[in-house]
Amino acid sequence: MSTFKAPKGTYDLLPPDSATFLAVREAIAEPLRNSGYGYIETPGFESVELFARGVGESTDIVTKEMYAFETKGGDKLALRPEGTASVLRAALEANLHKLGNLPVKLWYSGSYYRYERPQKGRYRHFSQVGAEAIGAEDPALDAELIILADQAYRSLGLRNFRILLNSLGDKECRPVYRAALQDFLRGLDLDEETLRRADINPLRVLDDKRDDVQKQLVGAPLLRDYLCDACKAYHEEVRELITAAGVSFEDDAKLVRGLDYYTRTTFEFVHDGLGSQSAVGGGGRYDGLSEMLGGPALPSVGWALGVDRTVLALEAEGVSLRLPASTSVFAVPLGEEARRVLFGVVTDLRKLGIAADFSYGGKGLKGAMKNANRSGARYTVVAGERDLADGVVQLKDMESGEQAPVGVNEIVAELEARLS
Repeated sequence: MSTFKAPKGTYDLLPPDSATFLAVREAIAEPLRNSGYGYIETPGFESVELFARGVGESTDIVTKEMYAFETKGGDKLALRPEGTASVLRAALEANLHKLGNLPVKLWYSGSYYRYERPQKGRYRHFSQVGAEAIGAEDPALDAELIILADQAYRSLGLRNFRILLNSLGDKECRPVYRAALQDFLRGLDLDEETLRRADINPLRVLDDKRDDVQKQLVGAPLLRDYLCDACKAYHEEVRELITAAGVSFEDDAKLVRGLDYYTRTTFEFVHDGLGSQSAVGGGGRYDGLSEMLGGPALPSVGWALGVDRTVLALEAEGVSLRLPASTSVFAVPLGEEARRVLFGVVTDLRKLGIAADFSYGGKGLKGAMKNANRSGARYTVVAGERDLADGVVQLKDMESGEQAPVGVNEIVAELEARLS
């Protein structure tokens, strides 16, 4: 037995459960691929400064949760805690915005890392699928991403999720709100760290999950009352486009999300069957992030959906995904000649895209048939010396139990016809 265990706050993804995670990733990615989003993959670690600038130095992610380290060469790096900053960095570095086709539409899938108190739905190593549309300021783009996420969740069979929607304003109207909120917060009984956060970014305090803080926030000024005419019109168009697409949402004036780079549209997907960790995904517009990272003005919008929490949401609703069979045909050879012949059959089936497996290790008939049953295969092909002398193999339907001889030269075509 191994003396090593997975690190605290992480878990191993193993068959058969891993098939569900793969299906969730595929379902989220499918509508993105159909909408002009190309795949991007970035390193698992980046410069600490990238996240300090992009995510925000006042956020819990940067101050408490980021895995930061110094390399032997003196570089200060961090395991990526989120995807947007990395994707935008890569797009800027490759000058994708100069290719003449804006917005640059990208999607990604990967692992992310945050040092958090482990609990169900909150891990130190977690998986997300994300999408970013870089370089265009258009309410239709915001609406598109919300609609695509809704489409992905519904394609999986989820129904009991809600979309929360808000606007965080822009550089014209948010400073006025910021000042009003800071005045309000200074009158509360808050600890020193929270007051410091209020000075850096008071919106972060609205996102504080502690009950004693939330109770004091009753009556706090709301950003929607401070939006400029341009932000109001922009937000209303996003709402109208989503509504016209038949996507339901709830206006949430207190929604701010956990990252500093958001402007205007912000949204969150929540599932009430997950307890305190109810968010399954979220995102928003981040029009100034490119400039924070040293790039040109590139208004952008995106989201990230948690694969782990989406799987938990499926479990909460009792949804079982229809997963493709890992094995459709299982071959059981009895004897050396049969091993050679059936191995060739399995190879030919795989070339045709049919999931096929083989009884390895020279097991007897009883042991091999147990393996066939465990594999979940629809059909088992059995052959011994007598069968091969007659030019046949035995084909067994594992559902009906029926078994019949089929010519050695016809078995591949027969299985292809049955499984097509």
